[in-house]
Amino acid sequence: MKNKKILCITPVKHLNGVFELFNLYGEVIYKPNIEKEDLRKLLVSSQVDRIFTNPNKQGFILDESVLTGSFVKVINTCSTGTNHIDMKYCADSNIKVWSLTKDMELINELPSTSELAFALMCSLFRKLDAGFNDVKKGGWNYEPFMGKQIKDSSIGIIGFGRLGKIMEKFCKAFGMRVYIYDPYEGYHDLDGLLQNSEVISLHIHVTDETRDMVDKDFLAKMKENSYLINTSRGEVVDENAIINSVKSGHLSGYATDVIRDEFGDRQSSKLVDYSKINSNILITPHVGGMTWEGQTKAYTWAINKFKEVV
Repeated sequence: MKNKKILCITPVKHLNGVFELFNLYGEVIYKPNIEKEDLRKLLVSSQVDRIFTNPNKQGFILDESVLTGSFVKVINTCSTGTNHIDMKYCADSNIKVWSLTKDMELINELPSTSELAFALMCSLFRKLDAGFNDVKKGGWNYEPFMGKQIKDSSIGIIGFGRLGKIMEKFCKAFGMRVYIYDPYEGYHDLDGLLQNSEVISLHIHVTDETRDMVDKDFLAKMKENSYLINTSRGEVVDENAIINSVKSGHLSGYATDVIRDEFGDRQSSKLVDYSKINSNILITPHVGGMTWEGQTKAYTWAINKFKEVV
């Protein structure tokens, strides 16, 4: 076991006792925030056979350009999503990918992303970001920041898996009317949800079916002056359509924890640029699962997967 080399490319030392777990399963090379080209060179020169990662701190995709010529046999990602990994290349190259997608015993105890979705909704409803920025400039006039009440509002939850179900509980506890769309769970009326929901919250994985699901036509079917929350992945929405809908006033606000190109040049994002001049666009830096409690549980669980001999 000790001759195994594990390359950790995401920060873990901020979590009490987590980094030390790696030493149970092999020699650890700790390179959080490593750049793509440096990683490619390291993989070829160091004979690393295991990578430990998380998409939130990985600014590129683990694909052929990174992995060719390496000795990698396992990519262990502490996430349910895998859009930061070229799954087809890994399958063709006999590289195993371990994720948390099906680890229900763990992820049922991780509500953090749904908590953020609810918080983003509250922020849009009550214009918290705009109000706070005005106070910092010396303002103290509530009229521009009159908000929307949560109780008796209607929400459409798209994706009724673990996080969607948690979101439903939160919303019902605050007196909201809830509509659901998830054909795999028996909820098929998307048009009805779009027409009746004052806010829509996305809780879906990126698949061929969901990529660009939220496009111009989707937004046009939403209620006038409604809101959209995205704590899923940036690839499920057309960000240009989002911007145009907010500009026109049809969409009152968009709050997201993800952007389209998290693994490229984030500074060139049109959505990020537009958010600088329009407070109805609210963006957080993929912090959905990033709570002290959630990270400690998830990283501990994921690292212990290295018990498996490969």
